[in-house]
Amino acid sequence: MKIAAFNVENLFDRAKVFNDDTGAHQGVLDAHAELSKLFEQEVYAAADKARMLELMETLGILNDNEGSFVILRKIRGRIIARPRDRTKRREIVAEGRNDWIGWVELKTEAVDETAILLTARCIFDVGADVIVLIEAESRPVLKMFQQRMAEKLALPETYPHLMLVDGNDSRGIDVGLATRAGYPIERVRSHADAVKPDGFPIFSRDCPEYEVTTPSGRTVMLLGNHFKSKYGGNDPSSRAKRRAQAEAVRDYYHRLRAEGQDFVAVLGDLNDTPDSEELAPLLGGTDLRDVSDHPAFTEVEFEVDNGNRGIGTIGLGNDGDKIDYLLLSPALWDRVQRGGLFRKGAWPGSRPPRWEVYPELTAPHHAASDHHLIWAEIDI
Repeated sequence: MKIAAFNVENLFDRAKVFNDDTGAHQGVLDAHAELSKLFEQEVYAAADKARMLELMETLGILNDNEGSFVILRKIRGRIIARPRDRTKRREIVAEGRNDWIGWVELKTEAVDETAILLTARCIFDVGADVIVLIEAESRPVLKMFQQRMAEKLALPETYPHLMLVDGNDSRGIDVGLATRAGYPIERVRSHADAVKPDGFPIFSRDCPEYEVTTPSGRTVMLLGNHFKSKYGGNDPSSRAKRRAQAEAVRDYYHRLRAEGQDFVAVLGDLNDTPDSEELAPLLGGTDLRDVSDHPAFTEVEFEVDNGNRGIGTIGLGNDGDKIDYLLLSPALWDRVQRGGLFRKGAWPGSRPPRWEVYPELTAPHHAASDHHLIWAEIDI
């Protein structure tokens, strides 16, 4: 069985800023994340209001609800007073979260056609029997993507079994699963409603629990994840949320093992590095092992020797950029035959390129994803 995880960063509709070549990407994402966090505060202090105005100006929504990359959605109440005379001062009039209902969202637009094609090529060329897809829009989108891309690439329908359960992210970026014929999805369990002691959701998206049967009749349990991002700053609340997510997944893993499940994998985008305290409950508090530490994990296609092993899973693949994981229970670890990272659809840099890419990948916005597909072949 070949198992994989890939953050596809949306298949058809992606945040508009990701398709921008002006360098606005990081600044917009950081401002959006910070403003969203300020909006959720129970009480808005004077300093909070002043910062909100600065961020709204950065995002182009100080004078209007719609900027180039974001939209201010207001359902009820009022957050900002905007005099018609634009020379007059704008003012945050809400005193806290309970005074209004609304949010700021990233505008989306169609993903570049080349990026869609290369996403499909990555998935089909790796040929995983079971693949967890991070940041997929919906189950119908997964079906449409597969059918459309299989036709474009003159391939048969590769994944007849598709599942995705909506999670907690308002942007519709969820954790889906695709499996080949012979690997039916027998059971799905969502943890989107799991809450912390303060009543807020544990998971930014979800930690869906998928039960898959292999052709040999064995059961494999998959815990797919997309932990809290560091965008907008890795402040204490972000770190605490990832820690809570790691603790919850640890507990789910221990429960599955106690129920007699030997073949368990935790996989996906955990948004932190192996040495982080946030992931310690999962990486150090269980017997799960990271496939990138396995002796058979050798196929990383890293052509430039710059002192790295090439196990980074985002950007230019440096070791310190490892945030995507395939964690295996002992029974799965012992059966690993091969493993690696597939990077042909990821932007390789240019001085010099760090790995071979598809010939259509001539600019960063053509990349299938900023993440690298991680996979392992396991004899079960």
